[in-house]
Amino acid sequence: MDRRTALVTTVEFLAWWAALAVLWLVLISAVDTLELAVGAGVAAVAALAAVAARRAVTGR
Repeated sequence: MDRRTALVTTVEFLAWWAALAVLWLVLISAVDTLELAVGAGVAAVAALAAVAARRAVTGR
């Protein structure tokens, strides 16, 4: 993986993470520290799965 590919993958991961974290915040009823931590963790796992799925489909 070259430097440009790594940068594109990182940006894609961060975009997925931000979108999923915002969705989590919209859907929960109480915003506290534990909910933010769980939301950030779950969003990271889902973003990783989204990036991996795209790479599996496109072959890049």
